[in-house]
Amino acid sequence: MESVMENVNRVPSREQCCTENRFEEIIGNSPALESVLAEVERVAPTDSTVLVLGETGTGKELIARAIHKVSPRCRCPFIKLNCAAIPFDLLESELFGHEKGAFTGAFGQKIGRFEMADTGTLFLDEIGDIPLALQPKLLRVLQEQEFERLGSGRTHRINIRLVAATHRDLAEMVKRNEFRSDLYYRLDVFPVVLPPLRERRQDIPELVSHFVGLFAWRVGKHINHIPRETLDAFTSYSWPGNVRELQNLIERAVILSNNGVLPNPLPKSDKNPVTVTPSQGTFDGSTRALILRALQVAGWIIGGPSGAAARLGLKRTTLIAKMKKLGISRPVRRVEVDGLNQNREPNRPWQPAAD
Repeated sequence: MESVMENVNRVPSREQCCTENRFEEIIGNSPALESVLAEVERVAPTDSTVLVLGETGTGKELIARAIHKVSPRCRCPFIKLNCAAIPFDLLESELFGHEKGAFTGAFGQKIGRFEMADTGTLFLDEIGDIPLALQPKLLRVLQEQEFERLGSGRTHRINIRLVAATHRDLAEMVKRNEFRSDLYYRLDVFPVVLPPLRERRQDIPELVSHFVGLFAWRVGKHINHIPRETLDAFTSYSWPGNVRELQNLIERAVILSNNGVLPNPLPKSDKNPVTVTPSQGTFDGSTRALILRALQVAGWIIGGPSGAAARLGLKRTTLIAKMKKLGISRPVRRVEVDGLNQNREPNRPWQPAAD
């Protein structure tokens, strides 16, 4: 516990982060994270397009900033845009800009994100949400490094490095004709896949220490003790919301803390979750026992926020497939009939429990 608490109230400055850690706010040294950072160091010196993939809350923007920071463009602009946060009728203008009078409400000239990022890096978050109608224009600017503002016939040439990110499965979207294949191949030059927090559990104590120190400083509290039970609950929880969920729960816990002790902010139903050790998390050797334990704790409910799939960090369909492969079925319930124990529906094939 001393190693977790020794820096709990020290929030490093930006300058310290840059000298001590080339990757700024990326916390942890697990093998899964180190593998990602090795890929970042390999691709950053190039101008190649990078596609950052990962679940929501895994820190895709931090990886994009790290790529920019260790690239030759580090002193040039880093411009970002969340494509899912902009309405369709405004997204084209946000990306490419517009001239005065280009459309109703265009009362002046607007510089788009591509033009802002000239000589630097443009980070397009949630690129899977870009509408099909806009994708050909995006493809053109990526291939030709040129575009026109809305309402203008003048071509602007730019020199940018693109980093895109999404939590969606773009390959599956291509199969469903929801995303252009040519744009997908143009983006998928160098994919970087971020591991979910449940696959880098040994980073959790360091992340807890970092966020406790950060939020204690912000709210003016002094946290000097994290109970072992609380830390164990953090390391065994499935974290469906990943690092963002951990960050928000730590902020809540700091606000609720008394006498310098950090309380356990996890919901009551999750204070005794299925314990998944790093070796178990890979489902090597003890897969069957782990799944059975999760099903028992969840009352044999597979889906839903409290179901076995969520506790194991799996999709419902993935868990069902593993259960069938391993021959796992719900135990047959027994009922009393005329004083004798009899199996209920003994010949009925196994079906997933209702969610």
